[in-house]
Amino acid sequence: MACAVRRLRIGSALPLGCALAALCPASAAASDLRLFTPDTLEVAGDLRLVAVNGEKSWLDRGFGKLRSGSDGDLRVHPELGNVDLVWQPQFTWSLSATIVGSLQGGERTQAGLSQAYLSLKPMRSASGTAFSARAGLMWPPVSLEHEGADWHVADSITPSAINSWIGEEVRPVAAEGTVAANLGASKLRATAALFAANDTAGTLLTFRGWALHDRTTLAFNRWPLPPLGEEFTGVQAPFTHPLIDLHPGFAHRPGFYAKLAFQPPAPVRIELFRYDNRANPEDVTNHLEWGWNTQFDNLGIVANLGGGAELKAQALQGRTRMGFVEEGRRWVDNRFRSAFVLLSKPFGPFGIAVRGEAFGTRNRGSWWDDEYDEHGWSAMVAAKRRFGPVTGLLELLHVSSESPAREHIGEAPSQRQTQLQAEMRMRW
Repeated sequence: MACAVRRLRIGSALPLGCALAALCPASAAASDLRLFTPDTLEVAGDLRLVAVNGEKSWLDRGFGKLRSGSDGDLRVHPELGNVDLVWQPQFTWSLSATIVGSLQGGERTQAGLSQAYLSLKPMRSASGTAFSARAGLMWPPVSLEHEGADWHVADSITPSAINSWIGEEVRPVAAEGTVAANLGASKLRATAALFAANDTAGTLLTFRGWALHDRTTLAFNRWPLPPLGEEFTGVQAPFTHPLIDLHPGFAHRPGFYAKLAFQPPAPVRIELFRYDNRANPEDVTNHLEWGWNTQFDNLGIVANLGGGAELKAQALQGRTRMGFVEEGRRWVDNRFRSAFVLLSKPFGPFGIAVRGEAFGTRNRGSWWDDEYDEHGWSAMVAAKRRFGPVTGLLELLHVSSESPAREHIGEAPSQRQTQLQAEMRMRW
């Protein structure tokens, strides 16, 4: 990018506009250039009626796993969901951009930049090989549940614990390239990227644990952390910025991710994904935000079962470390894992989706040890129907988890929550 970015923090400015302008060709054919035509602009949003019980939401500095909470008793309330403005200008036949601004309602309402990247898609070669590239602020290609430029959940309202975490902590500034080729009757796609500004990924997952919600991190915004133990008082900030470089100089220690997607001559696709942010776990800012050295592997499977039925499954496992070494161990050494299976099927004008999942963490750090291990499960059933540009959704979600970290605020380690949501999703 032509405009240098030193680091991403609150109060700083991300010069992606300069980058977009610098990478655009000096001239483009008039027939290809589309900046503010109807097909380059889209607005999407939703309104909800939420009924939820259980503990206080993590967005309100609790340990609740859901987007909303109630402090125990059943709470029923209307809520603004997510509103997204998507701008996708076309500069040439092969060069375009995606810029998404978001407003996220409910508890801890936030607004900001969601995505901003350039896309290059040249014509496929005579041999059938295709190359594409992206550069900018974007989500890595991990989720099987999200789609569209606004990265909305396709089959339900709430994504799985895996993809909730991707949305809240794993969204770097990256330069990514993809090659797609036909291997006889099979198809293969290979993606690789270098990225920066994701040094704190793992903070929220460790101190709060897994969660299920459709809130996503926005540029320059931060997430609250739940109350921490005495050992982290004055050591760790009570918040985390997922989009940040801790070491002086932008992209001083770039991370990487890679993905292979294989589709044999059968109605199934298999995806393998590897992520490593290469952060230094001993880096720390003046505001006490630490580097978290985080790696994970993800396996995804999508199978067409016939009759419109589709099976999606993801399994993710990884490790994150933070702090100095004491007695041969980092302050934090957290191994995490989660997996889900989602089955969806249309029934005339309706669509039904059912999901079950399990998740857990295993802590072996010198400060954050096995007494903070978490394990849990959730089950979800959702129904939807489209009425032109409007989609109605109804979702019932139950989550059960055990985490001794809740004892910091006087709560029982084992908690359950049930949430019923009715949503009207609109798109223009």
